[in-house]
Amino acid sequence: MAYDRHVAICSPVLYNVIMSPRVCSLLVAAVFSVGFSLSMIYEVFLVRMEFCGSNVIKHYCCDIIPLMKLSCSSTYVEELLIFVIGGFNMVATSMTIIISYVFILSSILRIQSKEGRSKAFSTCGSHLTAVTIFYGSLMFMYLKPASSSSAIQEKVTSVFYTIVVPMLNPLVYSLRNKEVKNALIKLLKRKISSN
Repeated sequence: MAYDRHVAICSPVLYNVIMSPRVCSLLVAAVFSVGFSLSMIYEVFLVRMEFCGSNVIKHYCCDIIPLMKLSCSSTYVEELLIFVIGGFNMVATSMTIIISYVFILSSILRIQSKEGRSKAFSTCGSHLTAVTIFYGSLMFMYLKPASSSSAIQEKVTSVFYTIVVPMLNPLVYSLRNKEVKNALIKLLKRKISSN
């Protein structure tokens, strides 16, 4: 999405040529390939683990961290793997977003009209808001030592990044619409004045 915004703002005339169906297909294939490869690394290490006792995962989904808590064997390597792969995922993808937005920002600052700059900032602002909320909750979940986590904290964070963030996306992106923005402002003014 960041690359798409980068092309749309930095090269609007060439957008259809640069973002051809072939390029979009290659981007999707690359993302799925990396995701599949990294998940297979987790699988190889999970198969090596020994499980005994309770087989009930006290979580709302079968995520890797709650699954590791059921293991009788040492999970040090798996925890390190989660930290390294999670860190790689977050750094690689966030660097792509940051680099795209640096180019976007430099292009926006060259726009002469105030309306054009405002429209470009508004388009990017909604995406950055959604990305920040998503990455913040992911970092809180996966980039912390296992000793500092609690089951309740993990459940709340998981619900947040798997359910709440996707539910917020339509709201965040609809705030780009002028009518929706004005209706929200009117609603907030009414609430404030009634209190």
